[in-house]
Amino acid sequence: MRISAHMVCTAVRDDIVSGVFPPGARLTEELLARRYGVSRVPVREALRTLESEGFVTSRRHVGACVAVPTEQEAVDLLDIRARLEPLGTARAARRRTEAQLRVLRGLVRLGRQRVTRGQFSDLGALEEWYHETLAQASGSPTLASLLTQLRRKITWVYAAEPPVRAAAVWQEHGAIVDAVARGDAERAHALASEHVERSIAVRREQRPVAARTGHRRNAVRNAKHAVNTARDTP
Repeated sequence: MRISAHMVCTAVRDDIVSGVFPPGARLTEELLARRYGVSRVPVREALRTLESEGFVTSRRHVGACVAVPTEQEAVDLLDIRARLEPLGTARAARRRTEAQLRVLRGLVRLGRQRVTRGQFSDLGALEEWYHETLAQASGSPTLASLLTQLRRKITWVYAAEPPVRAAAVWQEHGAIVDAVARGDAERAHALASEHVERSIAVRREQRPVAARTGHRRNAVRNAKHAVNTARDTP
């Protein structure tokens, strides 16, 4: 089966977000082609796409590397989420389909069940599915794409929210879905804003993981350079 550049792009992005490729890591076409069992052509296209999304940077004499987000960029992601997510939720209250509503209700039910049973490892995937479905329910492909990409970036940059908030998170999701089901855009917007504010408050207590890791890698690299320079100096 021929593997498309889109599939390679998704695989590389997932590996970046999950930390398989940490911030600052080199991404050679040869390495990626071997890892995913493809030629260099789809790898090259995938890297261009990921660079446009901000996950990859090209450095002179080095090539493609995983981007190292600054702490200011990490803060900006949260500010943008605070503005876009309530907008998407309000639109979902006006435009969602019955099929999308069924999926949202099912995800809320599953999320609550997993919390009750202490199966926290399943919550990340359910969260992503919930938010992606809610974004699609906005009826705006552009907005849905922005929200999905934004969540990927936040997942990459920040650690997951602690399990202690899991029960509250799924209660909030349930209230939002109820408002969306009633077509109450104003209530849906307000509940989404409150949900995002609580989530952001937790995130801001954390130092961004990807930024921290990237700075540590840069510090090590700079230290090695300083040692080599000193060694070569007569």
